[in-house]
Amino acid sequence: MRDIQIETLLQKELVRQRQGLELIASENFASKAVMKTMGSCLTNKYAEGYPGMRYYGGCEVIDEIETLAIDRLNDLFGSTYANVQPHSGAQANAAIFLALLEPGDTILGFELSHGGHLSHGSPVNFSGKVYKPIFYGVEEESGLINMEKVAKLAELHKPKLIICGASAYPRDWDYKRFRQIADSVGALLLGDIAHPAGLIAGKQLDDPIPHCHVISSTTHKTLRGPRGGLILMGEDFENPWGRINKKGEPIMMSSVLNSGVFPGMQGGPLEHVIAAKAIAFEEASHESFIEYTKQVISNAKTMAKALKSKNYTLASGGTDNHLLLIDLRSKSISGKKAEKALVKADITVNKNMVPFDDKSPFITSGIRIGTAAITTRGLDNENCEQIVEWIDEALLNADNELKLHHIKIEVNRFMGQFPLYQDQ
Repeated sequence: MRDIQIETLLQKELVRQRQGLELIASENFASKAVMKTMGSCLTNKYAEGYPGMRYYGGCEVIDEIETLAIDRLNDLFGSTYANVQPHSGAQANAAIFLALLEPGDTILGFELSHGGHLSHGSPVNFSGKVYKPIFYGVEEESGLINMEKVAKLAELHKPKLIICGASAYPRDWDYKRFRQIADSVGALLLGDIAHPAGLIAGKQLDDPIPHCHVISSTTHKTLRGPRGGLILMGEDFENPWGRINKKGEPIMMSSVLNSGVFPGMQGGPLEHVIAAKAIAFEEASHESFIEYTKQVISNAKTMAKALKSKNYTLASGGTDNHLLLIDLRSKSISGKKAEKALVKADITVNKNMVPFDDKSPFITSGIRIGTAAITTRGLDNENCEQIVEWIDEALLNADNELKLHHIKIEVNRFMGQFPLYQDQ
């Protein structure tokens, strides 16, 4: 039996993805193999627990699939522990907090309005409601994190957990310095690499594995897999609280983290998604993926240069990764209005707060753009210069519906050169 309404809407969305410029920094285009696997018979199987330790029968094949995903992920990042069950990055963080912290414990995270993430202590999120958040931010003049100020905050507040990672920070992270700060106050260090995970796997950015006690990530951004989360550790270690098992042996952090995910945070894992993750991890192990990550960063740097030539203000002055945060206050247009104008031209971005923003999160003074998805489509540096021309033209004509429509036609014609899922 067919559902014509849903089929029609799916086709409508596919047309939108094909015809437009996808510049949402947290989005990408998964391979057909990844998407096919997510719609496979694995959807039907319940598998609470872990390989070899399930609460349901009939998990023999499921165990092989999940073990393969774990092994491929460890091979990709050079880690020794991986949990591939978290449904999302936020749930991975929630599971880690549940495993490592007690309610009311102090955490030190990156300020949301400066580029951090909701799950790093925002007062509207579980992380800010259950735990006591303290925040570091960027310097107003440079847009960069001042590590000496981070160290002073850590010394003053003695957090149990320090978080490095962001959703809108265009620069690489000094994981080594963060670990030094964490060690100086007896804190654990969490590296949330949800955005740059693929670029780290592609050896283009600093590696958190040697420095962070535990690492969380999504699988659907620069890693180009299905929507989901993961947890990693470089090396397993004894829990720092002296907890022992029934045999009187120290409980290892791998066991603590596994319990944080299940039964602590969620029930049955999405094994169809885990199989799709395994495919994405294998895809990311190829030389072609490394070349892809190089082009992602090159495209972002090209766009940064072109935007600056048109007198746009970029948070931190540029980028080291796949994203750009554009402060539009000098252009006298809000992030909300800019987003709407660009969407009308089939250029998809999201409004975003910028450091020291004077507008609300519903209006914002900036927009965030990323190059992961357009690079997957095959766009190069020259194409990115053209994209900036369209962005500038659209923002200069934000109230001109006819002009925005003409840009949309140009964008649609242009994107026809870069096929997406042609046999669907």
